[in-house]
Order: sequence, then C-alpha cells, then structure tokens
Amino acid sequence: MTWEWALISAVIGFLITRRPWGVVLGLIVGFAIRQALGARSGGAGYAADSGGISDVFFRTTFELMGHVAKSDGRVSEAEIEAARRLMQQLNLGPNEVSLAIACFQAGKSPAYDVELGIERLREVCGMRHDVLRAFVEFQLRAALAGNGLSPPARAILTRVAQRLGMSELEFARMEAALRSRDRRAGPDALNDSYAELEVEPGASDQEVTLAYRRQMSRHHPDKLVANGLPESMAQVAKEKTQRIQEAYEAIRAARGMR
Repeated sequence: MTWEWALISAVIGFLITRRPWGVVLGLIVGFAIRQALGARSGGAGYAADSGGISDVFFRTTFELMGHVAKSDGRVSEAEIEAARRLMQQLNLGPNEVSLAIACFQAGKSPAYDVELGIERLREVCGMRHDVLRAFVEFQLRAALAGNGLSPPARAILTRVAQRLGMSELEFARMEAALRSRDRRAGPDALNDSYAELEVEPGASDQEVTLAYRRQMSRHHPDKLVANGLPESMAQVAKEKTQRIQEAYEAIRAARGMR
C-alpha cells in the first residue's frame, strides 16, 4: 500500500467517523481494497510506480509477441528472428534475455490469458497514454518484421490497441508510419515523411508543425522512461525521435517552411 493510498484512506476514515479510531479503520479498509486490486491485476507485487510499470511493460511486451507469433498456429523463423533482433536492439543483458525468452514462451502457450495481461498493463500504466502507445508500436514493429502482420495478428493487435485507448485511425496511421520506414528514398519518400508525423499531405503548415511537436512529445525518451518505459527500450525511442525530426525537416524543405 503506497503512502498516497494510506493518506487518502486515513483521511476518508476520519471524515466519516470524526474519531481518531476512524484513521485506523480507514487504513484497514484501504489496505483491503488495495490488496484486492493487486490480486485482480495479476498479483499484489505490481506497484503502480515507474519500477512496477517497467517490469510489467517488459514482461507483457514479450508475452504478447509470443502470443501474436503463435496466433496463426505456428511460430515462423522470421518471427523468432524478429524477437531476437528486438532483444539485440535493446542491448539486453544475459538475465534480461533469459527473461524475455521465458515471457515469449509463456505467451505462446494456449494457457496464456492475453486479456488479463493487457488489463494488468493498462491498470499499472493508468493515464500514461504515451507509454501504452509505445507498447502498441513495439508490437506492431515485431509483427510486421515477423509475418507482415497476418490477419490473426492484425485482429489481436487491433483489439489490444482499442483496449489500451487507441482509435482505429491512430492504429492505421501508426502502421503506415512503420511500413514507410523501409522506404528511405524514391517517389514515396515525402509521403512517408507525412506518415511518420501521422498527418495528411494536404495539412497546413501549422498542422504539420503541431503534428511534429505532438510526435516529439509522445516519443521523448526521457519522458517515456520517467513514466515507466524500461531503460533498455529508451534507445528505440531515441531512434523514433530522430526519424520524426528527419521527416519534419524533409517536409519543411519541400514546402519551403521556415
């Protein structure tokens, strides 16, 4: 039970009873409620602080990757390689790699409860929408690299995104941005830059600038880590902000924006 919960419970107990013993009663009731919430979210050991979020984020990332990889009946070599590449990009240590593999295997199991896993993540993250959005992006990246986002994988990730508060339009724009990353040049390069900013080519200069600022705010590594993103995943966020910057500069140059 965190001190915030203890303080709130104690105050409520005193206000209801107007007696000193009400403070004790409030603490007891608050503790019982907190324990119940902890059990519901998969264990009282998960605290809604940055450390707890980081742990749940890491575990759920690789559990869901395993679940999605197995969604069409078998895990392909491409999907296994996609998971390995992500582990390498994150510069995971031996212990973290072992944990990631164990979580991936757990997600492949028919007994894995994806709804419970996502609900647990949603609860510990609370209003940290940027962290939840980063989670969906990790999953999309892995799925696209593994099997190009097969129909079963798309169905799972669409449902997960909606459960975490993303609209279908946001999900579609995120997918378009991720697909555009492999196209660094050519006639579609400018369109890919718009996709990276998640804004339409017909948007005004002001709308483009606002989209750029919004994306930079969403993906700022320090902000995400402070809100619970595992430190090991900060490098991926840094790469994302670099792509956002490059996309904005390309659009500015094409439009002659100052």
